[in-house]
Amino acid sequence: MSAFVDAQSGGFSINLVHRDFEGSPFYNPKETPARRVGIAGRRSIGRVHRFSHMLHLNNPDAQLTANNGEYLVNISLGTPPFPIVAIADTGSDIIWTQCKPCTDCYKQDAPLFDTKSSSSYRTVSCSSNACNSLQSEGSSCSSDGSVCEYQVSYGDQSHTQGDVAAETLTLESKTGNPVALPKTVIGCGHDNAGTFSPKGSGIVGLGGGPASLVSQLGSSIGGKFSYCMVPYAAAKPTSTMNFGTNAVVSGNGVLSTPLISDPSQPTFYFLQLEAVSVGSKKIAFQGSSIGGSGNIIIDSGTTLTLVPTDFFSQLSDAVETQVTGGTKTSDPEGFFSLCYVPDSSLKLPPVTAHFKGADVVLTSDNIFIQVNDKVVCLAFYANDQLSIYGNVAQQIFLIGYDLPKQTLSFKPTDCTNT
Repeated sequence: MSAFVDAQSGGFSINLVHRDFEGSPFYNPKETPARRVGIAGRRSIGRVHRFSHMLHLNNPDAQLTANNGEYLVNISLGTPPFPIVAIADTGSDIIWTQCKPCTDCYKQDAPLFDTKSSSSYRTVSCSSNACNSLQSEGSSCSSDGSVCEYQVSYGDQSHTQGDVAAETLTLESKTGNPVALPKTVIGCGHDNAGTFSPKGSGIVGLGGGPASLVSQLGSSIGGKFSYCMVPYAAAKPTSTMNFGTNAVVSGNGVLSTPLISDPSQPTFYFLQLEAVSVGSKKIAFQGSSIGGSGNIIIDSGTTLTLVPTDFFSQLSDAVETQVTGGTKTSDPEGFFSLCYVPDSSLKLPPVTAHFKGADVVLTSDNIFIQVNDKVVCLAFYANDQLSIYGNVAQQIFLIGYDLPKQTLSFKPTDCTNT
């Protein structure tokens, strides 16, 4: 058996697997590449609606879905370790899974976590700091006042509720040595229903709230984490997420911008995007009027970059005007509005995202998403509710979060070699 690594020792790295890659429980071999990309785009829309609901901005007619993150992480709960494939979600805080006994659970393909089989499982009292940290997740007391309970609603009538517990959470590190995190606060769901997929078996919240994995690791990782995501069409299925000393972003080419927090909405990571340049045309960006001085959320779980309709129109027109060669075509799924045949004659204009203090030069892999071998489409989408800087725009960069310094760093990186 591998030796366990203590998170207090400094740093560690784990693999992230995109849900649409072969080997993921969500992978559907019957779907065409175009179909997968179209569904990913629609998940982006569902995700912005969910965030808007959380921020009380939501259109009541919007379609929301509960488990629409893009990346998966292998974790284990309990002693002995019980394996779970969880969605890694920078747009959530709480760590939760379905647990036996389940009074009302959605269908799950994988076995449920049985707390009675774990020697390290402990429920949390209502007077504990752990219970207080989950107030934003609707924590309350059981009917007899002995156990802290949580409840999370996702806005589409999906919900999870159950006991708050302290349990050993184990991550599979890239070195092969498991990283054991004793007394991690989790939600053990006994009543869960809604639009959850049977393919998933848990969520690991990586947001900025006190219940998230990042916040619980706290000083042991120095408030630092980073990730490097491979291109959507890459042959390599795994990306990398780093914590602590492994997460430091340094060296030539590093650009940093303020990471803006909103105390009323600690889950989200906000940035200030000032403009986007397409060639010589610079388009001012207003974005969302939330998050203090921040106007766009950076989120690893949203595929597309979502921007206001007027800005999208200007951006799309500028790209179309300055593209040379190639042949304009249509999206086979009818979702994207600006698409081209990716032949050798297609030349794209340079595109730069002007964040406060950081002019990030984007590559073609950040600007267009490969729908199939014959079609690439602009990976931006119009949405007037909320602006999100999605994961296609973040690919081929090492993205580093330094929470104590409140900075986010970009470093161009070949993520297939991390």
